[in-house]
Amino acid sequence: MTPAEPACSRFDVPVADDAALPEYVRELEQAAAYLTEPQRAMLRRAWAIGAAAHAGQTRKSGEPYITHPVAVACVLAEQRLDVETLVAAILHDTIEDTPLTRDCIAAEFGDTVAELVDGVTKLDKLHFRDRQEAAAESFRKMLLAMSRDLRVILIKLADRLHNMRTLGAKNAESRARIARETLEIYAPIAQRLGMNLIKAELQDLGFRALYPWRHAVLEKRIRTQPVVRREALVQIEANLAQRLAKEKLPHRLISRVKSPWSIYTKMHAEHKSFAQVMDVFGFRVVLRSVADCYHALGVVHATYKPLDARFRDFIAIPKANGYQSLHTVLFGPYGSPVEVQLRTEEMDLIAEKGIAAHWSYKDGTEGPNSAQSRAHSWISGLVETQHAAGSSLEFLENVKVDLFPDEVYLFSPKGDIMSLPRNASALDFAYAVHTDVGNQAVAARVDGKLVPLRTRLANGQRVEIITARSSMPKPQWLEFVVSGKARTSIRQQLKHIEHEDAVQLGHRMLDRALEAQGTSLERVPAERVESYLHEHRYPRLEALLADIALGNRMPSQVAMLLAREPGTRATPERSGPVPLSKDRILITGTERGVITFANCCLPVPGDEIMGYHTAGKGLVVHRLDCPNITDYRKSPERWVAVGWDRKVSGDFSAALRIEVDNRPGALAQVAAAIAEAESNIDRVEYLERDTHIAVLRFSIEVGDRRHLANVIRRVRRLGVVMGVQRI
Repeated sequence: MTPAEPACSRFDVPVADDAALPEYVRELEQAAAYLTEPQRAMLRRAWAIGAAAHAGQTRKSGEPYITHPVAVACVLAEQRLDVETLVAAILHDTIEDTPLTRDCIAAEFGDTVAELVDGVTKLDKLHFRDRQEAAAESFRKMLLAMSRDLRVILIKLADRLHNMRTLGAKNAESRARIARETLEIYAPIAQRLGMNLIKAELQDLGFRALYPWRHAVLEKRIRTQPVVRREALVQIEANLAQRLAKEKLPHRLISRVKSPWSIYTKMHAEHKSFAQVMDVFGFRVVLRSVADCYHALGVVHATYKPLDARFRDFIAIPKANGYQSLHTVLFGPYGSPVEVQLRTEEMDLIAEKGIAAHWSYKDGTEGPNSAQSRAHSWISGLVETQHAAGSSLEFLENVKVDLFPDEVYLFSPKGDIMSLPRNASALDFAYAVHTDVGNQAVAARVDGKLVPLRTRLANGQRVEIITARSSMPKPQWLEFVVSGKARTSIRQQLKHIEHEDAVQLGHRMLDRALEAQGTSLERVPAERVESYLHEHRYPRLEALLADIALGNRMPSQVAMLLAREPGTRATPERSGPVPLSKDRILITGTERGVITFANCCLPVPGDEIMGYHTAGKGLVVHRLDCPNITDYRKSPERWVAVGWDRKVSGDFSAALRIEVDNRPGALAQVAAAIAEAESNIDRVEYLERDTHIAVLRFSIEVGDRRHLANVIRRVRRLGVVMGVQRI
C-alpha cells in the first residue's frame, strides 16, 4: 500500500452472491428477515468488509474469526434490533484486532455505527499494572459509551453470550476467569437492563463453566423430579386454566422450571438442601390488561391458598429495571409451594427482552417507567459515580454493589419511588436524592420517626432526610453505606477535606521550620518560592504544603532551601542538624486526614505527646512514654513538637488490659460498666484464659485522659475484676 493510498481501500471487496454465501451468514440473514431489502444488503456489505479485515485470523476452535462477530449479530437479530446495531456487531472487533480504522467504518456505514464499534472496543493500546485493572478500565469505557448510546451494552452482552456458548475451546484457567466475570458483572447488567432471557443463559453457562459438577448434579435432579410432584403440577395447571376460563379471562398459561443457577443460589443463600428447595416449578399467566391481572390474582388465590408474606406487587411498584408483574406463592397439593407470576403481554415482552423490547434512542421518548428511561437514569448515575471514583478498580467495585439484585423500594416525602440495594441505610437514601443532601445529612425521619443515618431501610418506608449546612461526611460513614454512589461521594468529599487539612498543617509545619531559620513564609521572596515549586514540579504552593504534611517532604529541608540566598552554598555548620522551632503545633482532633495516632501507644488528649514525620503517613503522634520512642530518637530531624489544643473534639482510641474472674456474666458486667461511663467498645479479645482467670483486651473510645480515668475507676469497682491496666 503506497502512502497516498486510503487506509481502507484494501477492504473495498465485492459482496458475494447468494450461492457463495457461507451457512453462518445465511443464518444471520434468516434471523434478520424483519429488515428491509436495502438494510439486508448493508448487512451483507458489513460481513464482506469484516471478513476481509479478519482474513487469516482464527478462533481457538480453528473456525475463521469472522464467524464470531456474525454470531453476535445473530443474537441481536433474534432480539429484532435495528440494522446499525447489527452492522456494529459484525465489525465490533475490527478497530482492536485489524487495520480497519474508525474513520473507514464512519465513511462506509456512518458515524453512528463507528461510535458503537468504538464504544465496544477494549483499551488494548494502554498499559496497565495488571489484567484486573485493564478489565476495570475497559468496563469503565464501555459504561461511558453506554451513556451516549445504550446499544453498546447490547452488543457487549451478545458478544459475551456467544463467547460463553463457545467457551469449551479455552483452557481451564481462562474458562473459570471468564465465567466468574460473567456471573459477577455481565449477567447482573443484563438483569439490571431487564433482559431476562440473556441473563438466564449467561448465568446457566457461567455456572456450568465455573462449577461443572454442581451444575450437572442439579440439572439431573431437576429432570428426575418425583413423578408425584409432576402429576401435581399437571393437576394445578388444569385447575387454574379451568377457573380462569370460567371467569372469561383470555390468557396464556405457561409452566416453567427454575434454572440450576437460581436453585443453587437459593440453596447457598438459605443453607438448604435440594430437597428443601421446594418451589422448583412455577407458572406464568399472561393476560390482556392490568385489571385482568388483578382479577386473575383473585381467581388464583381462590383456587389454592397463598403463602403468607410471599405476595409481591411489581405492577404498582416496578423494579428498577422496569420489570412489572404480580408474584404469589400458592400452597399446592402434597405441600409443595408453587410460584405464579401474572402480567400483561407488554410486561412479558419487557421482562424477557428489557431495553431491547421497544427500542428508543433518545432520552424521554417513553414514559418514566419504561425500561429505556430507567436504564438511562441508572447509567447517568454511573457516569456521575465514575467522575468521582479515584480509580477504575474502585469504580468497578461500586458498580458491582449497585448491580446487587435484591432491592428495597422507598418513598420520598413527595411520594416518588426510589430503589436502593438491600441493606441500604438512610444515608444511602440521602445520597440517592442528591450528593449535597448526603454530604449535609445529620439524621432522617422514617415513617415520621426520627432515626440515625445508619438505620437500615425496609420496603415501602417513607424517608425524609434532615440536613445542616455545617455537617460534613465522616470516615465512619463508609462502614455502613452500601450503594456505590454514596461510597464514591463520601470518599471524594473526605479526600477534599483531607487535602484542606493537609494544606493547613503543612503551612504550620513549614512556618515553624522557617522560624528556626530566622524567617517566615511571608518574608521569603515570591520568586524564590516560585523557583522552588517549578524545580520540584509542584503546580502551586498548596501541593507542596500538602506534601509536607503527608511526610513526603521534610519541612526543615524545604525551609533551609527557601531561606538560603540565591548563589550561596550551605556551610558545613548549616548542613548539620537542623535547629527545630520550640513552638508546638497544637492538635484539635479534626485533622484526622493528615495526623494519625500511633497504634503502639494510642495517645489521648491529656497525654504528653510528640510527633514523628513519616513518609506517606504524615504526622504520627506518640505518647512520650511509648516504648518505640528510643528508635525515633535516631532521626531527630523527623521530630515535630506537638501538643493538645485547649478545645479538642472527637473520640480517641484507647486500650485496657483487664483481669477478671473467669465465670459466666463477668464479661457482660465489664461491658456494662464501660457503657455506663459513656464509652464505646470497638473490640474485645481474650489474651489469656484458664479455669479461674481470664485476661481481656478492650479497645474503647474516649474523649480524653479524664474520661479514660473515669472508665478505669468504674471497671475497678466491679467484684469480678482483679486488675485494670492501660495498654
